This record gives sequence, structure tokens and C-alpha cells, in this order.
Amino acid sequence: MTATAVERRWQDSGSTAESEDLASSLAGPDGLELVVEMAHDLRSPLTSILFLAESLRNGQGSPVTDPQRRQLGLIYSAALCLCTAANDVLELARGGDRLADKEPGPFSIVEVFKSVRDMVQPIAEEKGLPLHLKPARPDWRLGHSRALSRVLLNLTTNALKFTDQGFVELTARALDATRVEFSIRDTGPGIDAAALRALYRPFRKHQSQLRHHFSSSGLGLAMCRKLVTAMGSELRVETRAGWGTRFFFQLNLPETSAAA
Repeated sequence: MTATAVERRWQDSGSTAESEDLASSLAGPDGLELVVEMAHDLRSPLTSILFLAESLRNGQGSPVTDPQRRQLGLIYSAALCLCTAANDVLELARGGDRLADKEPGPFSIVEVFKSVRDMVQPIAEEKGLPLHLKPARPDWRLGHSRALSRVLLNLTTNALKFTDQGFVELTARALDATRVEFSIRDTGPGIDAAALRALYRPFRKHQSQLRHHFSSSGLGLAMCRKLVTAMGSELRVETRAGWGTRFFFQLNLPETSAAA
């Protein structure tokens, strides 16, 4: 046996041993902690990539050409999806239903919508999809704005990612003096009826019907459902072929003012 063959066999056996050690670690009692640490380590560099890509895309420092702007938009979109996935892992590891704002506070629906739009705009532009915003009036409400923003960002990112033609629409509609219905509608392919049972199941496997509309891990939707439930509501969906998909939920958000 040649030295090269011996070296290759040693490398292969070392690689196999490392894979087995990693698999054992993930399957062991500290597996969840290891995954959380990995997600946490990924989040910081991904956030930096988001900031730098958006700064360069906006021409800060030096002008950019249209092809360069498109390429930076692709980088931004990919980093945003990865950063969202890392955040979903961290949230679900903590239970997924903890509200960052323990007490409701005043917030502007318009500002929440604008924040979501600013985050996903590169994805919309890269795909050539219009993003329609229809906020409710009165604007200032009392509620958990950070959890709401997280849900809307995740659902809007999904809608844009898996829609190729048409539009994506983010709507808030006042039902009465306190109740507001939020919805995210897309004109994508819709979700197969047989796949709806596993829609909110994290780490689902072999759900090919869902991969046309959502990532196969299901982390984002599982997290959204938990946060909506924590805010006292239920995440619902309506979908049909040729029309698209609409996720919606109702929240109790009393009117307030910016100075409240």
C-alpha cells in the first residue's frame, strides 16, 4: 500500500470518527445546547453581513452599478434568511412563546410595517415583486410590538421567498375599537391540502409539498404560531391554487397615543 493510500485511509477514518462524535453529541443530553450555541455564533456575523450588504447597496462609500446592486441584494436576502433561521432556533430552544416585552406598550402599526418593509425590500426588488402595505387606523396601539414585528417579518419573508409572480400584501384591518386583524397574503402557488396538517410542525421530514412554499424545517412557522398564541390569538391560514396563501390573526390592541 502506498503512502498516499495510507494517508487517504487515515483521513477517511478520521473524518468518519469526527462525524460519529458530532452525531453522538447532537443526540446526547447536551445536543440542544450545542445547537443553540452554533445558532448564536452564526447570528453575529450574519448580522454584520446584512449591515454591510445594505450599506454597500445604498451606495455608502462609493457608487454601485445596477448589476452590483442586484448581487448585493442577493447577498442580503441570503443572509437575512440564514439570520432568521438562527433566530428561530434560539427562540424555539427557549420555548418559542416568551414575549420580549413582558408588558404591552404603545407602538405605531405604520412604523412596524415600515420596519418590516425595510428589512425585506431587497428580496422584493430582487424578485421584482411589489410589496403592498395597508396599515390600520387609528395607528397608535397598545401591545407587544417586538413579537408582532417578528411574526410579520418571518411571514412576509416567506411570502416573498416563495412567490414568483404577482404581489405580496401586508395588511392590518381594524375590526372594532380594540381588535385588529393582521394578514400576509401572497400570490404564490398555494399549499396542498394534504400538507396543511404538518404546516406548523418543526423539523418536519419528507414534506415535499411544503417545500414549494416554506423551508422543510418548519422552524419559522412553528415560532410564529407560538408567538401569536402568546399574544392571545391563533395563527390561521387560507390557501388555494391559483389564488395564493394568506396567513392571518387577530390581536387585542387598544387605541393609545405616542406619549402613553
